[in-house]
Amino acid sequence: MKTYRSIAILGVVLGLSASSLLAQDVVTIQVMSLEEIWKLSETNNRQLKLSALNLQQSKLEELEAKDHLLPELSVGGDVKLNSKFLIYDGGFFSSPRDVPVKGYGYGVGYNLNVNIFNGGKDRRNIKIKQEEEARRQYEVDLQKYNVKYNVAVAYFDLYKLLHFRDFMAAEIIAEQKQLSLIESLHKNGIVLKSDVLRTSVKLSQLELNLSDIEKKIDIAKQRLNIFMGRDSEEELQISYQNNAEMDSITDFGFGAYIDIALNQSPDYRIVKSDINQSEFNIKQVKATLLPKVSLYSYYNYTYPQISFYPYSNDLWGFGQTGIKVQFSIDNLYKSKHSVARAGIVNNQAKEKAKIKKDEISLQVKEAYLQRQQALESVETAAKNIIETTETVRVIRNSYLHQESLLTDLLEAENTLLEAKFSLTTAQTNVKLSRIRLQAIVGIL
Repeated sequence: MKTYRSIAILGVVLGLSASSLLAQDVVTIQVMSLEEIWKLSETNNRQLKLSALNLQQSKLEELEAKDHLLPELSVGGDVKLNSKFLIYDGGFFSSPRDVPVKGYGYGVGYNLNVNIFNGGKDRRNIKIKQEEEARRQYEVDLQKYNVKYNVAVAYFDLYKLLHFRDFMAAEIIAEQKQLSLIESLHKNGIVLKSDVLRTSVKLSQLELNLSDIEKKIDIAKQRLNIFMGRDSEEELQISYQNNAEMDSITDFGFGAYIDIALNQSPDYRIVKSDINQSEFNIKQVKATLLPKVSLYSYYNYTYPQISFYPYSNDLWGFGQTGIKVQFSIDNLYKSKHSVARAGIVNNQAKEKAKIKKDEISLQVKEAYLQRQQALESVETAAKNIIETTETVRVIRNSYLHQESLLTDLLEAENTLLEAKFSLTTAQTNVKLSRIRLQAIVGIL
């Protein structure tokens, strides 16, 4: 009796442990929405991480440019061995006079240089670096929108496949029931053996299609995991039953989308940034025609004093402070071609901006029309399902009454299944067309 009780208690414990482990597995697999996948992708996507590093590099380059505004200050010293100090009073071929100096020497001092004016090149260089940083930020935004759109494509690809799997599984169950019915009718001599075979072939094809869909689902999940920076084999579930997802996003008219694109599109902002940089570059080249003014100061202690007469073996200190003006005369004729080249680069940037404006306008137009087409396709697909559902019902009743052929019924069933696929595809195209439109104009 005690043995049976022990076994019973052990069974209960094992059952509770198994239930606990199963519950943990269920909790671990989180059902994720598109917004949640987007957030994880923005944080962990490797392409976005690389773009963020490029942006950090630009910020450091701006700080480096600001460092050039600081004074140049250096300190130094030296230790040396002196040779004999010979002075040829009567010429090189006369006997020299040996001036007694120490056999060694040393020196220590500082050197300070402060840029007062150089045509504004240093401060303008800071603005150029700031513009480069802004351009990198636009590139980061563009990369982010591209990643979010690609994530949406993968997400709705999985969304479609999961619906297709449900449709196919339901169709297989219905076909199995229909095969049982046809086999029963065949036993009673009502239908031919060929009807049983045709139904069996269709059922086998449906099962093969379901297996293919399952494989595609695994690939789609792996692709989404990679976008999120997760292990490619990590389990993933999405809320594909929520057909209203993303429908709450505000839609705009075509003209409004164009206005938004020309103000917020990262792709267009990049070419406008190129124009700004080319204009800064023209000013930088022209600045070489201006003088450079700097404040300098230095002071050195040397031993022994052998730079000026009378010479001395004592410690000697000397320095200067003043303003230095430099003007490169050669730049008056050397810079002409540089200025001309900078002007051509600026004109090229302006033409590229016009080309990009036309491209973006065309992309917005194309995406907007695709969205309209997708909305029309949803209405058409919904009507087709209603009509084909009624057609299947009518043909199935007539087949059971021996008034139509099995091939007509199977063809009608296939048409209905394709209509369901078409409706799901059209619904996802509506969502994707809106996301693509928002990615193009820069509001995704």
